[in-house]
Amino acid sequence: MHINLLATLLCVFLSASLFGCVSEEKSGGTLDSVINNNWQFTTSPTWSDEFDYEGAPDPKKWGYDVGSENNGWGNNELQYYTESRLENARVEDGSLTITARKEDFEGLAYTSARLVSRGKADFLYGRFEVKAKVPTGRGTWSAVWMLPTDWAYGGWPNSGEIDILEHVGYDLGVVHISTHTKDYHHSIGTQKTATKAIQNPSTEFHLYRVDWTPDYIRGFVDDQQIFNFPNEKKGSNAWPFDKRFHWLINIAVGGDWGGQQGVDEHAFPAEMKVDYVRVYDLINPSK
Repeated sequence: MHINLLATLLCVFLSASLFGCVSEEKSGGTLDSVINNNWQFTTSPTWSDEFDYEGAPDPKKWGYDVGSENNGWGNNELQYYTESRLENARVEDGSLTITARKEDFEGLAYTSARLVSRGKADFLYGRFEVKAKVPTGRGTWSAVWMLPTDWAYGGWPNSGEIDILEHVGYDLGVVHISTHTKDYHHSIGTQKTATKAIQNPSTEFHLYRVDWTPDYIRGFVDDQQIFNFPNEKKGSNAWPFDKRFHWLINIAVGGDWGGQQGVDEHAFPAEMKVDYVRVYDLINPSK
């Protein structure tokens, strides 16, 4: 990701004084740009997992993406995603734990889990919250994100992607919120991204949020807005976000981004903890 010099200098200054910084260079517009000020959300969640039970993730809410790079997911990752294996995904003590492990499994050297709500909980617009701790360790790449359920506009990135939280272990403390579309994605240098440096992301829970409406997608960290991507009304190449999307929660190992500085095999097992995920429906009293 490329940050202009002014943003970089500002980051350095704020990191030294407040340990907080936001880069807006590719966030899709000024943080206050709004097309419709009347969008509101329900005050109580309409779907959630509070992880207030024990054992495997609730099968009524979560399934698994299973396998390796051979499944066509890309990114040159090193892990094998397992299914219903408590060593990689378990619920206990009020939170979900995703664990990436260094172990031989199905011909690969690492295992992890990738939970998906596809077909069990799919959404069109809303407020999406996750309270999480990210893993440490060079080579980890953790994410809570959303993909299209129906791929109505074609394969990635044409049908879109919404990243509510991304973190790579070699850049501890810097979190990312992004969107990807056919016109705006990292492969062609046009990705819309915001970043923020935060304190104690691995030892304290932080709140990550995306508000998705027909007019914009906005991202927040601990209720501070850092990201805004407006609907430019240019069609699905720029805005494919008028179709159903679903949750994904995972830790990848290595990969094109997570492995840019190699993988520290001594960093495993590496854990991401999720206190809850919540969805609030979009409402619009003025219409």
